[in-house]
Amino acid sequence: MDVTLDTIQAARSRIAGRVRRTPVLESETLNTLAGARLFFKCENFQDAGAFKARGATNAVFSLTEEALRAGVVTHSSGNHGAAVARAARLRGVRAQVVMPENSSAAKLEAVRSYGAEVVLCAPTLAAREATAAQIVARSGAVFIHPYDDPRVIAGQGTIALELLEDVPDLDWLLMPVGGGGLASGVATAAKALRPSIRIVAVEPAGADDAQRSFTSGTLAPPPQANTIADGLRGALSVRTFALIRRHVDDVVTVSEAAIVRAMRTLWQHLKIVVEASSAVPYAAVLEQIIDVKDARVGIILTGGNVDLDTLPWVAGPGA
Repeated sequence: MDVTLDTIQAARSRIAGRVRRTPVLESETLNTLAGARLFFKCENFQDAGAFKARGATNAVFSLTEEALRAGVVTHSSGNHGAAVARAARLRGVRAQVVMPENSSAAKLEAVRSYGAEVVLCAPTLAAREATAAQIVARSGAVFIHPYDDPRVIAGQGTIALELLEDVPDLDWLLMPVGGGGLASGVATAAKALRPSIRIVAVEPAGADDAQRSFTSGTLAPPPQANTIADGLRGALSVRTFALIRRHVDDVVTVSEAAIVRAMRTLWQHLKIVVEASSAVPYAAVLEQIIDVKDARVGIILTGGNVDLDTLPWVAGPGA
């Protein structure tokens, strides 16, 4: 199954009424600071607190009742796990979520609150994948990949449909990139609807496989990711890399200090809770990694699931 504007529009119909249409916010202060008009698509207001609700809901509701007899399983640092757990509860099926043992308390609590069974593993992508594969082999549950699944990618792409309806004349569109499901879906939809838009994916310098892959033209091996932006520690897949190469104009990186500064600035001026991963694309504007002067810029704030006891400007990286 390929990911196209048609499959993204079909996903929008499938998830209608099961996820929220999120608002777009502006801040006069942030516009002045950037010398541009910034339009923040607030997926931190989404059900389960992150954009992942879109892809997970599309994937779960794409499956037949027969396929779902043993439920679903996934692996996640938190947001995708909560989204799958929520979608499974809506569908009335069992969900098992493999999570690294160093996941934030807030994200563990969110997954469990939707009724999913959490299975902890070592904090590596290999351990997550191996544990999920064991559960699939033992139970027959359907595996829903966090990003390497065309149904998930199409669901994430619905963000672009909404944003370009609300702000049709965007010059730039910025979003974070980890495993690439969001960037793949959003870029596919946005370029189909507005070919002139310039799309930039942003990632932490401590998890820079997407930039290295994009620059070399060859899929780079996953790094030993070291970043506060825990939602961006995944590695591109063959599928997401191909879509990003086709539809994204550039991939840039930002430092840990820039991420923390951007996160705090968004909290202060937009008056909303955003997690570190959400702040990554705005960090590229704040640090002038890209020149958006006088432009109309869409920025996707991907989630707001934060452990309030460990805010980075109080303690931890960037403090």
